[in-house]
Amino acid sequence: MRRRVREGDREAFAELYEQFAGAVYNHGLRLTGDWSTAEDIMSETFLAAWRNRAAVEEDGGTLLPWLLGIAGNKVHNARRGARRRQMFLARQPPPAPVEDFASREAGRIDDVRRLRAVQESLGRLRPQEREVLALCVWSALSYRQAAQALGVSVGTVRSRLSRARSKLARLAEEKREPSGGRGEMTGVAVFAAVPAREETT
Repeated sequence: MRRRVREGDREAFAELYEQFAGAVYNHGLRLTGDWSTAEDIMSETFLAAWRNRAAVEEDGGTLLPWLLGIAGNKVHNARRGARRRQMFLARQPPPAPVEDFASREAGRIDDVRRLRAVQESLGRLRPQEREVLALCVWSALSYRQAAQALGVSVGTVRSRLSRARSKLARLAEEKREPSGGRGEMTGVAVFAAVPAREETT
């Protein structure tokens, strides 16, 4: 697969897309909390991968770390663009009230609310910690694969993940309901506890 992608085999690239498009989309969604932005990140990632296919080494395992590394760069670009848009909108007059149609969109709104709750907690992490958590826990990459995606050492991945888990564990404890429930922090508490994969190819 690596050789075929490197040589510009379109069928191989189509296979690559079919295999990993969902993982790339989910990675973008987890880091941005926005469905539309995640779709853009997925498209831009595969476009950039095609343009930079010559950079793929022929030896190695799955190409997922390479794709998620590209997606991480696209996330950074999206965040910079979002900050610029927010600065622009902050200077505009407030919009007119919008009709409440929550009853028709209850399921989606609840999903958005939960995702925002998790995003709020993840926002307390440093970007590097958030990214390594997404790679090792959500995308189930090994330490070595995450290091490859980020261009850092395995030791750096381990230390960032450890700090991220410690912070999330403290946040989960702070948000625990008086009755002992976890409320919106359930997902975050799980992420803090899930072990990352050990070294695999």
